Amino acid sequence: MPIVTSIKLLWVLLLAFFIQDPAVVFAQGTHPSEDAGEQWAPVRTIPLQKQYVPVMRDGKAVAYKTAYFGHLHVGTSDPRQGFTVVFDTGSGHLILPSTACHSETCTKHRRYNRTQSSSAVDIEYDGTLIRPDAVERDQVSIAFGTGEVLGEFVRERVCIGSTPSADVDSLSNPLNSDASSADDASTESGSSCVVLRTVLATQMTPDPFGLFAFDGVLGLGLESLALSPQFSFFSQMAEQHPALRPRFAVYLAQNDGGESEISFGGHNVKRASSDLQWASVAMKELGYWQVQIKAVRVGDKVLEDCAKGGCRAILDTGTSLLGVPRQSSRALHRLLARPVPSDMESDVSKIDCRTIPGQYLQFELEGGLVVRLGVEDYSRPTPFNMTIPNTETSRLFCRSLLLPVDMQAPLGPKVFIWGEPVLRRYYTVYDLAAKRVGFTPAKPPDVLADGEEASTGLPPVGAPPVGSLVSGAPLPPMPQQQQQQQEEQQQ
Repeated sequence: MPIVTSIKLLWVLLLAFFIQDPAVVFAQGTHPSEDAGEQWAPVRTIPLQKQYVPVMRDGKAVAYKTAYFGHLHVGTSDPRQGFTVVFDTGSGHLILPSTACHSETCTKHRRYNRTQSSSAVDIEYDGTLIRPDAVERDQVSIAFGTGEVLGEFVRERVCIGSTPSADVDSLSNPLNSDASSADDASTESGSSCVVLRTVLATQMTPDPFGLFAFDGVLGLGLESLALSPQFSFFSQMAEQHPALRPRFAVYLAQNDGGESEISFGGHNVKRASSDLQWASVAMKELGYWQVQIKAVRVGDKVLEDCAKGGCRAILDTGTSLLGVPRQSSRALHRLLARPVPSDMESDVSKIDCRTIPGQYLQFELEGGLVVRLGVEDYSRPTPFNMTIPNTETSRLFCRSLLLPVDMQAPLGPKVFIWGEPVLRRYYTVYDLAAKRVGFTPAKPPDVLADGEEASTGLPPVGAPPVGSLVSGAPLPPMPQQQQQQQEEQQQ
């Protein structure tokens, strides 16, 4: 008889916001020089594809949300089931839509079919096997900012990338424990697979899951962000494959068509413009890749809310904006605003504020590390006509594009969310063993003689029209000389 879902719910609140067929790329020699004497398994790199989703108002696109996703596949026997997922440092579980979900939101995506997998084991959240005569089972509700997922649990073999490794069918015994299944997974050639407790979504809200092309979410937060360590993908990868270095790295290309990627087992030195500088994870018991901020400056002006070192920043690959504490947003908007040069005001349609000079937004971390954002990272593209205080005159001003963040203690309230604007600017490396995050300015892409980038990455999905100045639209191409100057300033 079919298993009847229970009313038992385990509530988990997680932070997130949010095609071609690339394979896993194996690369030797991409580990940092600090551990050159150590022998590690090759780094595995997965291409990421960018998608734009318009935010509509009165039939007109007023902004674009973005997401980056790559491939994974599950199961041991043909046909293996392939999916696209957001590799999300701001959440802790693998979530895939299930064939048990019949809503329009689920059916527009590839759905996991439990009956087609010989390696799947139905479990409760704590790993207990579900017996054939069970009449109820655990469920979990996971909040994703603007949406929610309701799901059940299965233990399954999960492999990164779209190219299956060698067949291993010894996981088909339904009485296998997590430990014995992990032993089987470790025999995979390439060590790109893990046995993982997975959430199968039986309900998914249309916003945001119905808006994007990706099928699911692979959480890469620390294991304390998950229901248990057995749900944490990268923790299980490190445990089940000890020869693989317990680090992953994220590179988001500055412009569309660039080679965005995520690497497991180390980082790709070709993406780094300098040695890594490290910052320890703050409050790691909360499960987020967050770092302590010593000070925030706009030019030479200090943000008072962070003057005593009480602010932190969460690195979140599932967020497309720069999030700032709501209590600080007004001050930051004021400090980052700047007038449009008077000789440019005659033709507003040609003004792109991401090219209008302004102050750097700087975050000072431990050890002298400074994360620095320029106008192209934090500005709204279009200027605003603003009245000058105590006068009757108005002038065009460039303003910042910031996402106010409301979070309660212990995570908030003084917490920034470093989404795409920071992750495009910096190549970031996440060290699970040492609980630290490495930063280096992302190496600019190759530029051709005519000033255009040598684009070799996956094409974006749903890209705005060329020249669009809607918030979230692609950055304008940067001249080679300006790129070189910017790289020097980031050092």
